[in-house]
Amino acid sequence: MYKDTGFTLVEVLIAMLLLAGGLLGMAALQATSLGNNQDAYNRSQATEFAYDIADRMRANSLGIATYTTIAPESAVENADCLITTGCSPADMAQTDLAQWNAMVSTLPLGQGTIAIAGGVYTITIIWDENHDGAVDANDHSFQTSFQL
Repeated sequence: MYKDTGFTLVEVLIAMLLLAGGLLGMAALQATSLGNNQDAYNRSQATEFAYDIADRMRANSLGIATYTTIAPESAVENADCLITTGCSPADMAQTDLAQWNAMVSTLPLGQGTIAIAGGVYTITIIWDENHDGAVDANDHSFQTSFQL
């Protein structure tokens, strides 16, 4: 007599399943978007940090050799360089490197290096972009070069 009994219930069930699938897709899209946003933030920070140390090096041309002979992670901040007198160019370079290393360390496993070849200074910053717990070839880096 009534062959269509329960047909509306099946339609509602199918609609709910489609809606749930769509909402899960939107949640996945939002999670991916947040991850990409964090990666973009880290890249812009690395860019800012690289240009910061380049500007510090240009401002301290008398202590330029110190920037490439001391590893940033072993540089020590000199208290005399936080005031206007009593700071040599080499001390200022060490202070710059120590402060720069502290900034680069805010990136996930961030590491910065400064090298010179043929009068060209190359600043490289690498960090754990793929969040696998190690800084390796799978991670992107930011690199800039300049001459004095």
